[in-house]
Amino acid sequence: MSESTDPASPAGRIAAGYAFTGPALDLGALLWDGACRPDLQIRIPLSMLNRHGLVAGATGTGKTKTLQLVAEQLSANGVPVFLADIKGDVSGISAPGVANEKVTGRAADVAQEWEATGFPCEFYALGGIGTGIPVRATVTGFGPVLMSKVLQLNQTQEQSLGLIFHYADSKGLELIDLKDLRAVVAFLVSDQGKAELKGIGGLSTVTAGVILRALTAFEQQGAGEFFGEPEFDTSEFLRTSADGRGVVSVLELPAVQDKPQLFSTFLMWLLADLYADLPEVGDVEQPKLVFFFDEAHLLFNGASKAFLESITQTVRLIRSKAIGIFFVTQTPKDVPADVLAQLGNRVQHALRAFTPDDAKALKATVKTFPNSPYDLEELLTGLGTGEAVVTVLSENGAPTPVAATRLRAPQSRMGPVEPAALEQAVKSSPLYSRYAEAVDRESAYEKISAEQAAAEAQAEAAAAAAAAEKQAKEQAKEEQKTARGAPKADPSLAEQVVGSGLFRSLARSVGTQLGREISRSLFGTAKRRR
Repeated sequence: MSESTDPASPAGRIAAGYAFTGPALDLGALLWDGACRPDLQIRIPLSMLNRHGLVAGATGTGKTKTLQLVAEQLSANGVPVFLADIKGDVSGISAPGVANEKVTGRAADVAQEWEATGFPCEFYALGGIGTGIPVRATVTGFGPVLMSKVLQLNQTQEQSLGLIFHYADSKGLELIDLKDLRAVVAFLVSDQGKAELKGIGGLSTVTAGVILRALTAFEQQGAGEFFGEPEFDTSEFLRTSADGRGVVSVLELPAVQDKPQLFSTFLMWLLADLYADLPEVGDVEQPKLVFFFDEAHLLFNGASKAFLESITQTVRLIRSKAIGIFFVTQTPKDVPADVLAQLGNRVQHALRAFTPDDAKALKATVKTFPNSPYDLEELLTGLGTGEAVVTVLSENGAPTPVAATRLRAPQSRMGPVEPAALEQAVKSSPLYSRYAEAVDRESAYEKISAEQAAAEAQAEAAAAAAAAEKQAKEQAKEEQKTARGAPKADPSLAEQVVGSGLFRSLARSVGTQLGREISRSLFGTAKRRR
C-alpha cells in the first residue's frame, strides 16, 4: 500500500473525508506532494448543497469553469441552477463541449469519463437589455432597502424612502416603475401633499431632492427598463426539463456589466423574492435550486447596515427553503464575516501576492480554512489554472479536510454559443411570449396626475367664479355711480299738483268731513259709517 492510499497517511486521511455514501458531485482528484492522485476523488454531497458556498480566486484561475462544472452535475441530478453570466461566456453550457488535447488530458489526469454534453437552458436579460427573456421587477416588489442600495442613499435617506413606500402602500398607490416612485416623492413635498406625512415625521425637501436626483441619474443609466410589468415570477427558475434534468437559468449580463451595483442588487432581489415565496422544508435529499452569485464583491461595496443585515438574514434562512447560494468572488474578505460564516462549502482557486494588499488578503484567506497538513500560503500562490483548495460539509454536516484538487473539465462548451443560436433559443422559449412585452397599467403616476389635474381644474373653476363675482360687484358699483350722476326727469302733472303750495295749504286745513273723506280716498281706507 502506497503512502497516498494508506488510510493512516495524510493523503489517505484527506481522501477518507470525501468517501460519501449518498449522491455526490465529483469535483476532481486530490493533489498531494506535487502529484495528481486520480484514485483519490474529491466530492461534495448533493444533500449539502443548500448549505451555501464560496468559489474564490484571482482573475483567470478558473472560477467560471468551476461553477460550470458544478452546474452541469446539478442539472444532471435534476436540480435547477441559476447562473449570472457577467462576461457572456457561460451560455456555452447549453451546447456540447468540444474534445481537444487539453480536455482529454485533464480527463485522464483526474479519472474522468468525459462525454460532450449540452444541458437544458433558459436565457434571461435584465429588463430585456441584451439577448434574453426580460426579467423585470416592480418598484414595490424591489422594496426600499434594495432601492436605497442601488440609489446609493445614506441611512437617513433610506429611512425617508421607507416612509415613502409606506405611504404609497397605505394609499393604494402602486409603485410599478420609476416614474411612479418619482411622482409620489414629488407629491409629498408639494403644497398639496406636505400634510400627508406630517403626523409620522414628514419628508424634507432636501432629502426628496436627493432621492429625485438619484432616480434621474439611475434612469439615465437605462435602469428604467428593469422596473415594470409583467413582473418576473422567480418560480420559473425551479423548473426541470422533460427528461428530468434541472433547467439551467442563465442571466445574460454583458449589456449591463458597466452597472455593477444594479445587477448585483437585482440578483439579491431574485433571492429575496424566492425566499418570500417558497415554503419551509428543512433538510432535504437535494436542493430545489442552487444560485451562483458571480462578482459577489460588487454586492457588498458601500452597502448600508440595513442592506447587509438583509443579506445576512436571507442567506441564513433561505437554506430551510432548500435553496443553495454560491458566492463567486476574488477573495473571502470580499464577503462580510456574518455571511462568510454561513458558507460551508469552499472552492478556493489561486491567489496572487504581487502587492502588500495581496499578501494581506492571502494571509486572511488562509485563516478562514481549517487546520491542514498543507502549507496553504505556499499552496494558494502555486496552484495552476483549474486547480483549487477544497473543503465542504460532509453528510453529517462536519467540515471535510482541506484538499488541494485538480478539477474536472466541464462537458459543455467552454465559451459562448453563437449569437444567432442564442437568439433562437430565447425566442423559441415558451416564456418569451409571457414576458417579452412590457405593460404600463394605471399606477401611482397616473393616479396622482389625475388627482392633480382634478385639483387644478377645481382651483381654476373656483378662481373663475371668484373673478366673475368680483366683476359683477364692480359692474353693480359702476351702475350705481352712473345712476347718481344722471339728470332728474321733469315731474308729472300729479307730482306738480301735490307739490304745489295750494295743495299743501289745503292739506293743512283738512278738518272738515269733506277733507277727511278726500284723505281716506287717497290712502285707500274705507269711509267710516255714522
